Amino acid sequence: MKLIYQGKTKDVYENPDGTITLKLKDDATGKDGVFDPGENAVGLSIEGLGRESLKLSAYYFELLKSKNIPTHYLFSNLPAAEMTVLPAQMFGKGIEFICRLRADGSFLRRYGAYTSSGAELGFLVEVTIKDDHRQDPPITEDALAALRIMTFEEYKICKKLTQKTAWLISEDLRAKGLELFDIKFEFGKNGSDILLIDEISAGCMRVYKDGEIVKPMDLGGFII
Repeated sequence: MKLIYQGKTKDVYENPDGTITLKLKDDATGKDGVFDPGENAVGLSIEGLGRESLKLSAYYFELLKSKNIPTHYLFSNLPAAEMTVLPAQMFGKGIEFICRLRADGSFLRRYGAYTSSGAELGFLVEVTIKDDHRQDPPITEDALAALRIMTFEEYKICKKLTQKTAWLISEDLRAKGLELFDIKFEFGKNGSDILLIDEISAGCMRVYKDGEIVKPMDLGGFII
């Protein structure tokens, strides 16, 4: 395998057959040692988190496959914390689609004058640019098209996939006594196909149980 990228929570390798291997780390985003999926810097390291993230990602990618959601997932190697996927070209330098079911995190910090903690948002979708230096700024549909990051049609497809995928995951969590507050996704293109890429783990979502946020290492135990 050839190392092609080192990220905050995973390293990316290219395989001889053209597929990609993602090696998930034990690092998590947060601030001052507190986990926060909305932060754009590593804030803590949790032993075993990489394998837990992979276990949850594999579970949800298999679920999405059964629901005909297009993803890059091929297979996983849990002991090595590795996931093998199809190659995909990012939109621009990477963007994230965030689906918000309830007000929390950065949304609450930005719009606290107009909403309250836990207020229902009804699968509201926001998009941010992956740019640590600029604190991952939000971007509009018009700006995405004007900057040639993605077309209006590509945005429409990604937004629809975001809301459908968030709904499927929220229903799965609800059946297990959990509530999804928000979740972020990334998309890429394999040829002309738009695929859900990256991972689907505790580091990508806020999940609550009985009014308390579920810790990253605990989430998988409730689901799998």
